[in-house]
Amino acid sequence: MSALKWAATNADSLLADLDLPPAAYRALLKLRARSEPGGRIAMDQATLGELLGLSRPSVNAALRSLELAKLVKKVRNGVYQINPMLAGYTRPEDAEDAVRVMPKADRLDNKGYVASYHKAVAAYQDQLAEQRKKRAAVAAAKKAATEKRRGSLHAVG
Repeated sequence: MSALKWAATNADSLLADLDLPPAAYRALLKLRARSEPGGRIAMDQATLGELLGLSRPSVNAALRSLELAKLVKKVRNGVYQINPMLAGYTRPEDAEDAVRVMPKADRLDNKGYVASYHKAVAAYQDQLAEQRKKRAAVAAAKKAATEKRRGSLHAVG
């Protein structure tokens, strides 16, 4: 059980407005429960997956959703940082100080926060669609080249 008692905000309503995938909510709650004062979490994706009973791709997708929502940021492999407005602190003054120095764009009380999340998700989905198109074009080109080679081969008897 965590000894953290203070958070800068109660963001339950805001989090509901984001409409995150269920695995992302579960991951966020587990990360918050395991975080240090200030929101730092030292946990790799495999461990998070074991704790939640999720596959690696599901954990990756959950963390990606949290990153797009600016709720969790990857510091490096196995180390994450919870948004200062959601992180737990040992003193209310620490929570206030952390929020005071954070970029306005990352704040959960920013008027455009929910809209910026939905815009980030749309941009990410567009990026994935573009990557799928490129992979399909490369696969089609390879298939055409293979068929052309096969068509030019003839039996020697």
